[in-house]
Amino acid sequence: MNNFSSISVKLPNNPYEIHIGQGALNNFKTFIPPEYKSHRQFFICDSHTEIYARKIAGDSPLFVVHPGEAAKSFTVYQSVMSFLLDHKINRNSLVIAVGGGVVGDLAGFAAASALRGVPYIQIPTSLLAMVDSSVGGKTGINAPQGKNLIGAFHQPCAVICDIDVLRTLPEREMKAGYAEILKYGLLGDAEFFEWLDENAASILTLDPKITSYAIQRSCEMKAEIVITDEKETLGQRALLNLGHTFAHAFEAVMKYDGRLLHGEAVAVGMICAMELSAKLGLMNPQNIERVVQHMGRLGLKKSISDIGLGQSITADNLLEIMRGDKKASSGQIRFILMKDIGKAYMDNEVNEDDVIALLSNMMG
Repeated sequence: MNNFSSISVKLPNNPYEIHIGQGALNNFKTFIPPEYKSHRQFFICDSHTEIYARKIAGDSPLFVVHPGEAAKSFTVYQSVMSFLLDHKINRNSLVIAVGGGVVGDLAGFAAASALRGVPYIQIPTSLLAMVDSSVGGKTGINAPQGKNLIGAFHQPCAVICDIDVLRTLPEREMKAGYAEILKYGLLGDAEFFEWLDENAASILTLDPKITSYAIQRSCEMKAEIVITDEKETLGQRALLNLGHTFAHAFEAVMKYDGRLLHGEAVAVGMICAMELSAKLGLMNPQNIERVVQHMGRLGLKKSISDIGLGQSITADNLLEIMRGDKKASSGQIRFILMKDIGKAYMDNEVNEDDVIALLSNMMG
């Protein structure tokens, strides 16, 4: 087991381990917590990750959804619940999500709501899911009114990250996942950003040692924040949303149809957050240029023009979507701003006129 690293998420009521390494799926049973080893297993995956799920499922019930954000819908959720109930799920059952963030969110919400909550394991198969959605217990589905508006906080009992499965991931997906890794350096660890500036290319080519460390450090940072603010009531967990207020608006405009990946939206959203910070006199524009150059070297999307929102979309349209975001408080939009690389904070009092002016300028 020397090829694996483990991180403890030491939540008072729901502690669990994140396991990272090459060939982790080959050791799947080893990573199931002892108290759940005898539980009957139910697997949920999509058609892209079915090959991995079947590898470990054996004769266990398995449900396959279509890939993509459309799977996080009422209709698919109902189908998953019917599958679990038809197969007589009970409290001695274990739901296992094998897939990217969509599968993890959907399966996690099904586990949270079946019988008012059964345990589940996350086996993320995308870089983005490994460093973001699989850790922290946020589960849910989308509504016509917006993304992730229906869900529950339901912590997994283990997270298993197998570096090897990333080798089948398209380059675009890897870059989208890397944006979330970059987020951790920008929001709270300037040294990690410096390390990424030197090693990011090796992550995208899946150097095992470099990639494992990048995932490990990202998960450590997310775990540290989640432990202090599990249900996002104290403001600390909100830091994880750096760039997301803008990103969710971009995704809503693009209707979650695959033209814009979540990580791509976040990359551009982080630049927007930094530009807003500079506009408010908080951040040195030279540091923004460093990040823009970093993204450019890796081929990441870094400006609103890169994501093709369409000529009919205005800054006012985007602001209206932001007002409806679940992270807004009494209609006041909550932004994560930056004072420097590695120093982010939450601000509930940003003047909307400044946001309109910034977006209008960035949209040309």
